[in-house]
Parts: sequence; structure tokens; C-alpha cells
Amino acid sequence: MLRKWGFFILGLVLILGGSYLASAIQTSGGVVLRDVRFAGDNGLVQSGLLYVPKSATAARPAPAVLASHGYINTREMQSPFAIELARRGFVVLAMDMVGHGYSDGAVGQVKDLGGPAALRYLQSLAFVDKANIGLEGHSMGGAPVSSAAAAQPDGYKAMVLEGSTPGFLGAKAPARINNLAVVFGQYDEFAPLMWGEPKGSLVANSPKLAKVFGVAGPVLVGKIYGAVGDGSARVLENPPVTHPWEHFSRAGVGGAVDWFQKTLVGEANPLPPADQIWLWKDVGTGIGFVGFICLLLGTFEALLTVPVFASLNQPTQPVTEGRGGRWWLAFLLTAAVPALTFYPAMKFGVLFFPMQLFPQSIQNQLIVWALANALITLVLGFVLRGGKPVFTTDWPKSVGIAAATVAVGYLSLVVVDAVFKVDYRFWVLGLKPLDGRHALMAIPYLIPWTVFFLVALRALAANLAVKGEGFIFQTGAWKLAMCLGFIVLLVVQYATLFRTGLLFTAQEPLNTIVAIQFVPLLATIGAIAAVTYRRTNSYVPGALICALLLSWYVTAGTATHWYPGFKLPTPGAARSR
Repeated sequence: MLRKWGFFILGLVLILGGSYLASAIQTSGGVVLRDVRFAGDNGLVQSGLLYVPKSATAARPAPAVLASHGYINTREMQSPFAIELARRGFVVLAMDMVGHGYSDGAVGQVKDLGGPAALRYLQSLAFVDKANIGLEGHSMGGAPVSSAAAAQPDGYKAMVLEGSTPGFLGAKAPARINNLAVVFGQYDEFAPLMWGEPKGSLVANSPKLAKVFGVAGPVLVGKIYGAVGDGSARVLENPPVTHPWEHFSRAGVGGAVDWFQKTLVGEANPLPPADQIWLWKDVGTGIGFVGFICLLLGTFEALLTVPVFASLNQPTQPVTEGRGGRWWLAFLLTAAVPALTFYPAMKFGVLFFPMQLFPQSIQNQLIVWALANALITLVLGFVLRGGKPVFTTDWPKSVGIAAATVAVGYLSLVVVDAVFKVDYRFWVLGLKPLDGRHALMAIPYLIPWTVFFLVALRALAANLAVKGEGFIFQTGAWKLAMCLGFIVLLVVQYATLFRTGLLFTAQEPLNTIVAIQFVPLLATIGAIAAVTYRRTNSYVPGALICALLLSWYVTAGTATHWYPGFKLPTPGAARSR
């Protein structure tokens, strides 16, 4: 009974418990959370999460904040700011930028990324005090809030830029900025791009920042320049955090909360900036993510007892007798090659331009990396040739059980989203339901992901399966083989960053941040591969489950770039990105 239903029951318990905790935190104090759609420009429909405190009414309008996430993220990434501001009495609209999340359009289709339209929507709400609106944006999210400020110089009272800069990526910079706080990490990987300084710890010396602050020399950290009353107030906070840490740290969140409490009037429940509970929301959704993986494994186990899939139950037939030199070589290559090829493949992958069938630039780059690794794995198969592996594969039933397994996992997320208004995530790791547009988008991507996982998981089973090895040892070894290379890569990058202020490869900030989520994702893939192989003596069911999961995960969580009228960049421009 426990073997059949253990993972399944554990998954449900973790999902329900974690989702309940997350929901309780984000609605703390009677906050109501709404999933909203509103009219954008050029006929686009935009998406947002609206946090409404119980104190906000038409009779007593509340101050409000428009918050925007950064590149290849979604509205949920702003939940730390939204939770803390809402529990203090601020209405918060966490928007999906155009081309991200559930908003229509594509990156580049409108330069303002939907900021002015989101501000107009926020102003239209009867329970919002239109004289006390703030703007907050992290990273690329500075572009839509800067555009909103430029469109309505008198339509907001204060702005916070987290790891960002005015007029970012060609967005229109406001002629004046009302009551600005800049929160920029000492270890922010994008300091040269944002403020023209090589290190985040030197941003106070930026001539660009001095101009924005209206001072002649270096800006003093923590000093408030100007006055709130006339909109000239300025402050720089320079906490010891990285770029993705700015929106996931007490310092980053506290800096924004503190500034809005100083510059906006009328919050119903003022609290010290250090009084923060948002992390428990991510703990809850992180527990939900772990529960989701357990649910997938438990569903697979349960389906193997159903008559239609029962024939897939087969004893494993590893060819490796023990962990000798060949096994360790295979382990090291499995770990090292994906990490070593990551930056070159991602750089070359920009030439896989967005197109109608493959409209997401970042996913296109990841596909290039994946297929390159599949090719390398096939070549290495001749080098590592040992005994001929024996697999028992039933393709039609493998397809069926993989689809059914992922369908149950997807249904769990749909229910959690409907009941608790949360998804499965922790920090940069996030799994969202697909809307209709993204579901269609994921189908073409499923093909190359399937090719990659069929090759990768076959090699894993052929080279790392050991006769008589126990469940814990095998699953642990496969998980470590899949993610160890990226663990080492990130340790090298961030140890160098924290020691010198620069990444080991300082020219790769975006791809380094993208790589962070590879550690939990690849560990998950290793676990799915081990469990499904041990139960079926086949790599195919696990490969198909992983392909469905990754095409869903990446498509839902990254940005869309192709749109009708999209013009291909020149190859030279693409290489220089």
C-alpha cells in the first residue's frame, strides 16, 4: 500500500499544506487577491495580480503601488513587495509586462512594455487614492514604470527602482522623477549596464546616478536628498545582495517598503520596514513544488498498477557490475559537459531567431544548448562503450503513461491556482499554469525537448545504472550527476563575485542568473529518470515526462519575442547581445 500510494499521498499533503500556507501569507490581514485583465495599448490585453487590503474602499481610497517584474519573469516575482505593502494598507498591482506571463504581445512590440496602461488601470479603481500612487520596478521592470512616469508626470508620487535605471532598454525616460529611491545591490551583476560602473558596490560613484540625483559628486548611501513635498526626494540604498536577490531579500523589500511609507500618505497599518513575512509565502509554494514532484512520481507508480500500463513493470537489467573507472568517467562527463557547453551554446543560440513556431528567444537558446548536448552525448557513447544495455520499451504505453502522469500534475496546479491563487515556485524557480496561447506555443518546443531527453536519459540509464544498487543510492547518484556541473559553475561564479565584485565571466550576467534554476530542475530530472527506469527498465517514460514538464515550465515562465511584423536582427547584432 505504502509503496503504491506513498509518494502520491505525500505529494498531496505537501501541495495542500504548502499552498494553504502561501495563501494565508499573501492574504494576511484580510487582503483580497484578484487575478485581473485590463486593456493595454495597441489592442493588447494585459494581466496582473491585484492585492486589495480590507481598508481600501471607495469611501476611503488607499494609496497604491504599481509593481513590475524583470526580464523573463512574471507577476508572481513581485509578491514579496506586494505582500508587505498590502498588509500595510497599500493597494498593489503586480503587472505582467507585455510579452510576459498572461499579458498579450511580445518583447519589443511596444517599448513601454505596458507600464502606462497598467498605471491607467490602477488609477481607474474607485478604492485607489489617485494622489498617492507609487511605481516600483525590478531590473527590466524599470522600463514600464519609467514609461508610466514619462506618460503621466503628475500621475504618481514616488518611484523605487530595484536593480534598475531610468529609460532602460530604450523605454522613454521621464523628464523628471518624483521622489526616487534606487535600491542597487553591491553584488548586482548588471552594474555596467544599469549605471556604467563595473561593480554594484561602486554605483554611488556613477555620473549617471549623480545626474539623476542632481548632485555634483558621489551620492552618499542612505542620505535623503531633496524634499518629499516637492517631489525632489532621492535616496540610494546599496545592500550586500545580487541582482536576483534584490527582490528576494529583506534588504531589497525593506528598502521599497520604507520609501513608500515615507513618500505616500494614508496606509492603514504602518509597520516597521523590517517587519516582513513574505518569505513564508515562498516557503509554502516551494513546499508545493516538492509536493508536485512527489505527486508525479506517485502518479507514475499508481498508474503502473492499472491493467493498461501493468506490462510496463519490468525488472531492470543494468550492464554495469559496480562503480569502477568507467562509471566514474561517465558520471563526471554527465555532470561536466552540460555546464561546460552552457555559455557557448547560449551565445550561439541567439542565432536561432524567434519565429512563429518558436517565438521565445531564451527557450530557443536553451534548445540549442540541449540539442548540442544530445549530439555530444551520442558521440561520447562510442567513447564510453561498455556492455550493450538492454531496455524493455513499449512506445505507445510509454507515451500514454507519461501524458497521464503529467496531466495529473497539471490538474493539481490548476486546482491550487483556482483555490489558493498560488503556483509552485521558490525564488527563480517557478511553475505556472499555461493559458491557451502558451499551451499552443509549447507544442513545437516539445519536439526538440523530447529528442534531448531521449538521448540524455538513455545515456544515464546505460552508463550509471549499477546491478543491485538500492533506490536511495541510485536516485542520489543520478540527481547529482545531472546537477553537479551547474552547482560547481555557480559556486565559481558567485564565489568570485563575492570576493571581487565581478562574476568569473563578467560578460555573462543574464545566462548566469538563468543557470541558477538549472540546479533544482536537473536534480528533479535525475530523480524522475531513476524512479521511472527502476520500475520499467526503460528510459522512455521518464524522458517523455521530462520533455512535457520542461516544455511546459519554460514556455509558461519566459518571455515571448516573435509577433506579426517582427524583424530579424542582423547576425552581427545578434552575436553582440
